[in-house]
Amino acid sequence: MTDTHHPPADATDPAAAAAREFDLVLFGATGFVGRLVAAHLAEHAPADLRIALAGRDRDRLESARSDLPPTAAAWPLVVADASDEASMRQLARRTRVVVTTVGPYARHGRLLVAACAEAGTHSCDLTGEVLFVREAIDAHHERARETGARIVTSCGFDSVPSDLGVLLTAAQAEADGQGTLGRATLHVRSLRGGFSGGTIDSMREQLAQMASDPRARRVALDPYALSPDRASEPDRDGEPALGAESPQRSRALARRAADRLPIERDAATGRWSAPFLMAPYNTRIVRRSNALLGWRHGRGLRYREVHDTGRGPRGAVRAAALAAGLGVVAAGMAWAPTRALLGRVLPAPGEGPSAEAMASGRFVMELDAETTTGARYLTTVAAERDPGYTGTAVMLGESALALAMADDSLPSRTGVLTPATALGPALVHRLRERGFTLETRRVG
Repeated sequence: MTDTHHPPADATDPAAAAAREFDLVLFGATGFVGRLVAAHLAEHAPADLRIALAGRDRDRLESARSDLPPTAAAWPLVVADASDEASMRQLARRTRVVVTTVGPYARHGRLLVAACAEAGTHSCDLTGEVLFVREAIDAHHERARETGARIVTSCGFDSVPSDLGVLLTAAQAEADGQGTLGRATLHVRSLRGGFSGGTIDSMREQLAQMASDPRARRVALDPYALSPDRASEPDRDGEPALGAESPQRSRALARRAADRLPIERDAATGRWSAPFLMAPYNTRIVRRSNALLGWRHGRGLRYREVHDTGRGPRGAVRAAALAAGLGVVAAGMAWAPTRALLGRVLPAPGEGPSAEAMASGRFVMELDAETTTGARYLTTVAAERDPGYTGTAVMLGESALALAMADDSLPSRTGVLTPATALGPALVHRLRERGFTLETRRVG
């Protein structure tokens, strides 16, 4: 099942667009990442774009605005509370676009998504929470399509590089007449920078929910949990559809676990790799994009992500250490006593590194894909920016600007969407303009 395209209401009705008080509201402008997004908007938004800053505390909003360039001095301030339904409805009705950094989204994003879907207001966020996105799809996708709203999830390091990397690769293969994608692996070649306190808090929240709710655990562990039509997805290892309990399903899951080594070595390159922290979420976003696009990437797409650690014995040791560390953190967050202990040592929401530390951040990711004709493509997605902070601020900020500008380069699809399906080539172009590398090449 694929989405029918519906034109956004404001894009086709200038009077409706003009009736909104703002073009774009940044909700969460007083948080660490929110301030970074605000600074990006102040530097790069068109002068005539009507922007406002929103949050719970007016004094903190005034402080955040005072730190911005003079171009933002006249931006209005909006006091809004994510836990107040009336407040979220009022916010959504006043603007054409809401960009929100207020997470964890399962705790602070539900009412805003509902309000935007009802009001026909576009939104974009930074969520990396499978359970939140699945709930948003089930509750609001159809209503958002009716009202013309684009509810775009995961517009930061979760999951823009992954989603756009696969989109570009599939498009180039199609343009070359080389069929669709089959096996595709995203390699994290280089990563310097931190994961934000908000990202860690979202992980903590979802793992706690999985530990206490068997249904939530099944949804979160399903590789096609975000598909618009789970029953039509490729059947991997004979596994029945989501929620089915049977001896066959148990054996399939056992085989899958046995076949999945925590670390591996690429025989062709000699590189060792470990699981990538964000792969469980990114892969589900990519699969949702593929389904929403009518499986244009490929019906046989087998997509995964790994974190490269280098060659030789040192690479093997680093891979083992990384895999072990991820396992310890995941286990610790799933158990209440250790979850509280980890909360004391891991970054908290609203915290972030120094400007000097962020300035040294960077990421390089390379998608290695093979098509149904046997052609091989490499796509690089990279930036000289801290992935979880300054890089994410640019990705989210440009996503919001793309929605606010509402030009003809955007796909016309509406509903609860992904970066690739809502923004696509328009976001690729914007990120290139901001110094990001997004390049695809065919290799022999």
